[in-house]
Parts: sequence; C-alpha cells; structure tokens
Amino acid sequence: MEIGVVGKPNVGKSTYFNALTLLDAPMAPYPFTTITPNRGVAAVRAPCPHTEKGIACTPGNAKCVGGTRWIPVSLVDVPGLVPGAHEGKGLGHKFLDDLRPADGFVQVVDLSGATDSEGRPVAPGSQNPAEEVVWLEDELVAWLAEILGRDFHRLARGVDLEGKKLEEFLSERLTGLSIGMSAITTALRAVPVDRAHPGRWTEAERTDLARALLRASKPRIVTANKCDRSSRESAEALARALAPTPLVPTASDAELTLRRAARAGLVAYEPGDTTFSVPDPARLTTGQAKALEEIRHILSTWGSTGVQQSLESIVFGLLGLIVVYPVEDETHWTDTRGRVLPDAFLVPKETPARAVAYRVHTDLGKNFVRAIDARTHRAIAADQPLPPNTVLRIVAKK
Repeated sequence: MEIGVVGKPNVGKSTYFNALTLLDAPMAPYPFTTITPNRGVAAVRAPCPHTEKGIACTPGNAKCVGGTRWIPVSLVDVPGLVPGAHEGKGLGHKFLDDLRPADGFVQVVDLSGATDSEGRPVAPGSQNPAEEVVWLEDELVAWLAEILGRDFHRLARGVDLEGKKLEEFLSERLTGLSIGMSAITTALRAVPVDRAHPGRWTEAERTDLARALLRASKPRIVTANKCDRSSRESAEALARALAPTPLVPTASDAELTLRRAARAGLVAYEPGDTTFSVPDPARLTTGQAKALEEIRHILSTWGSTGVQQSLESIVFGLLGLIVVYPVEDETHWTDTRGRVLPDAFLVPKETPARAVAYRVHTDLGKNFVRAIDARTHRAIAADQPLPPNTVLRIVAKK
C-alpha cells in the first residue's frame, strides 16, 4: 500500500513527508525544491495484543512501543503540481505518472494562504486554499480521463460488438493505476453511462467516469499545513468549504522538529502525542529551548501537530484498513521460531481469512484449509471476514 503526498509547490509537502519518515528530502521556501519523487516509510498506530497475554512481543515488521504497534506504510512525495499539470505544465505528466500506484492521497495545502498557484510567496491570507483543492482534483481527473481515453473508441468495439464485459475492458485500460474491480463497479453505479455501448460515450461522460473512479479508488484527505501561522477559525471555515473531504490542521515544521529532537534524546515524544517533556533542560541551547516552547504553545492550541493523525485518518478512516496478526501457535501466539506476535499486516476491512493467508505466503493461500482465532480458538472459514486486530493461525495442507 502506498500513500501519495500531493499539492502545489512550496506548501510544506516535503516537510510533512520528512516528519513522517525522518528522511532528509530537500526543503526550502521556494517552488520546486522537490524535482524527483521522494519515497519513504511512515507508520500508523494500533494497540498491540501482547498486553492481553501479559508477555512481551517480539516485533518483526512493525515495532512495538509501550503497547502500541507501529505498522509501516509507504509514502511517495511528488514534486509540486500546478494548474495545467495534465497538459505537461511544470513537468506535470511525469509528476502525475509517479502517482499511478498510490492507493490514496494526502493533499497538503497552505492554511495561511501565503503561496500562489505556482508556489510563489505572497501576502498571507491573499490566497484561498479551498481553490487549490478544487483545481488539483480537476488536474487528477483530467490526467485519468486522458489515460482512459487513449484510442478509446477503437478499443471499445470489443464491448460494443464482441460482448466483452465492460468492467474487464475498463480494468485493462486502467492497468498499473491501482484501481481495483470494486472501485470500477462503484464508479459505474455513480455515473449514468450506456454500459452496452461505451464506444458511444462522449468525452464529458468519460471525464465524469474518471472523477468517479478517482474518488472510489484513491480517496483524499487534506492537511491544512502551517496551521500555527493561521487561526482555528480559518481551519474550520476551510473544513466547511471542503466537506465532505476530510481536513486535518497540521504543523509539519513542529512535528519534524519534535521527531528530530526525540531521535537526538533532547525530548521525550512519541508521534501523535499531545505534549512532550525535556529530560535534561541543561542540554538545550537557548535557541532550542525557545523553539520548543513555541512548539509547546502550538500543541496547547491545536491539541497536536496533526501530522500523525492525518496519516491515520486516511489509512484507517478513508481506506478502511485494519490490522491482523498471523501466528503459527494459537495458544502462545508465536511463530515457528518462538517469536511472539512477530508480524502485523494492514489489510482492507472485510478481508477474508484466505486472502490474509495469501498475504503471508502464496503457498499458505493455495493450500488453505482453515484459520483459527487465537483468542477464542474457533475455526474461521476461508471466506469469513476478519475483524480488526485479529490474531489468527492459518492451517494449510502439507
């Protein structure tokens, strides 16, 4: 699974990305600091089941801190998109194509309204961030409609004349875009098109379908960045203007500073916390102490920096993912090496047991017999959806 970090230039995308990944993607207060995609790994939080057992876990793919499991999520930070990106403006074609595998988008906007559509600094409050949310969706829709429309009428004859299934035709057209069959079905229900004769569709109908496909397959959350330079009233007004698209106010600079300070041992802070502490104030320079006090004020005003919460809002909320823990021994919750709850996987809600088996190993999926709920020791059928935080053993034919 991959989340794309998108937005116009100079709104803090790379700062947001760096805060979540603790990488060092270039950052500067001018447009197009990022000219190639940055890729990294962030993490989302879930309660670790080891606390129910009263024993320590042995994390493999996802660390555990104080009973909280941190499950990895891939991020891609693409260069800033500008109006006309789908026509190639600002290298838009290349930048948009970097988003093909993304399962959802976090759009970063400048809540302070201090950057124009090209990312150039302007007077604070002179730009309306709601407008960039609208035009960015339009750019993404135009990009997707262009991909969908390439040689469309000739290829659509397979549906018109040969009776090929429309869903299969569209799936082939959208290969490599991480758009599944369920999203295609949802989009077709939302747009009144002639299902039997796609060759007769107009350009406007294809565009409407592209918008429905985008919303069904790549949900988007907006982070109102630089909230510390704006007001709660501005954030609330923007949230109302963008509804039902979710919005989370963020202070990416503050989050990045806290994470770096925590890595250096200067503060005690876990991402998403509402506060932090300073174990040894004597270690801080005067400038560091001042900066941390300013961040403390941000946390008291906004409750958190919002960065961790925004990522979890799209992963657990819009994408509806849940965490499952496969084990080999349902009594002790261990794998073949005796490690307790070594792996934590993110899967879509309603994922059946067999699909999780395939996720663990192809052979387990092919030879699946049943799964066992490690809490209740009851059998789980192949097609039975798993609830969140399931600990399960997968039984397969030898």
